Amino acid sequence: MTEEHGSVKDSKTEQRGGQRRSGRWLVAAATTAALVTLGTAALLTNIFERQQEARAPFYTVVELNDTIVDPAVWGRNFPLQYDLYARTVDMVRTRYGGSEAIPKQPVGLVEADDGPGLSYSRLEEDPRLREFWAGYAFAEDFREERGHAYMFIDQILTGRQDVAQQPGTCLHCHASVYTVYKEAGDGDLMEGFNRVNQMPYQEAAALAEHPVSCIDCHDPETMQLRVTRPGFIEGVQAFMGEALPAGFDINRDASRAEMRTFVCAQCHVEYYFAGDEKRLTYPWANGLRADEALAYYEGIGFADWTHAISGAPVLKAQHPEFELYSQGIHAQNGVTCSDCHMPYVRVGATKVSDHWVRSPMLNVNNACQTCHGASEDELRGRVHAIQDRTYQLRNIAIDASIELAKGIRRAGEAGIDDRRLRAARTYQRRAQFLADYVEAENSMGFHADQEAARVLGLSIN
Repeated sequence: MTEEHGSVKDSKTEQRGGQRRSGRWLVAAATTAALVTLGTAALLTNIFERQQEARAPFYTVVELNDTIVDPAVWGRNFPLQYDLYARTVDMVRTRYGGSEAIPKQPVGLVEADDGPGLSYSRLEEDPRLREFWAGYAFAEDFREERGHAYMFIDQILTGRQDVAQQPGTCLHCHASVYTVYKEAGDGDLMEGFNRVNQMPYQEAAALAEHPVSCIDCHDPETMQLRVTRPGFIEGVQAFMGEALPAGFDINRDASRAEMRTFVCAQCHVEYYFAGDEKRLTYPWANGLRADEALAYYEGIGFADWTHAISGAPVLKAQHPEFELYSQGIHAQNGVTCSDCHMPYVRVGATKVSDHWVRSPMLNVNNACQTCHGASEDELRGRVHAIQDRTYQLRNIAIDASIELAKGIRRAGEAGIDDRRLRAARTYQRRAQFLADYVEAENSMGFHADQEAARVLGLSIN
């Protein structure tokens, strides 16, 4: 009886223990199920909220139209983009300058009361440029480019304004000029372009208030990208020539991918001032390569100034980023300017183009590693290797051009006949433009390294 009684007690004890364990398991299972349910609900809620964010990437706080230039007003509807755009005031030095530069007090210029001083002088960094551009305004003041926030004030304050009367044409690429042209042309963009070109620069600049703004690249009703610069519209027409379709409208007929390059190419191009009207013109009728632009200038007999050392009628290249990029591997593979200089960034569920327009070398992760699997250090190394080689060739070409100019001067002093001097001046004109084409292009050859080497090779030859 005692053994049986003990056995029964043990059995009941085990039964109660099993019940307790079963109860704990049920509680744990119920708790886990509740947590999973809550987690799933939270996840679904988060997904729903992010989907709603993605569907409504902005809120209409103000009604935008084709007359609102101030980017801060647009920023009320697009705060993410505006906050990024506002960062173009930041200045970080890249290896070969790029669009960022170290601020420095201007030499021989008065600092603006309401703005920062200009960036450091490239003429101090490389005194050879004074001889390279001898007799031209660039030999008096030429500074490192800065971010878009400074594009207007830097043009106003440049010392080149003191030595040459620049025309209103310069406003085309240095200010938010869409509404300026529309108002000057009584609603006609092209007519306003014609009128502003012929104004003295100071008179034209008084019509503008902002550097490049949202309205210059976006339709205020649809937010679609658009081209607003008449010089670019006419340049594309000249480039297409007889192949231009009847009724072609670049804003209607270009693809979105093309527009992600064209909105930048409106200003980052080679150009000249045509005729007494100082009409901004892109030399694209023969093609987009440097020697094709040179052939165009040769064909119309155009020269920017007479070189003070050699007496040659020479040309000043501007900033042909679009043309050089067009010859490079990125353009051939459909990579646009915006892909590298305004890569997409995510804020919550919203994907926006980074309006902090800057050198990809300051943003390698988003700008380069989206496509390239190498490390940031390796990618920077590749870029710097290209730029270092281009810089070496650039130096050789500039030295050769300057030595040729001095040789022509010595030959003239020695009484060499004019026919031979004219031939030598033609060589200098060609060599100098081709060297200056790469010097003025702001990637130090990276946009198309083999093309840059070819152009500098022609110059040296």
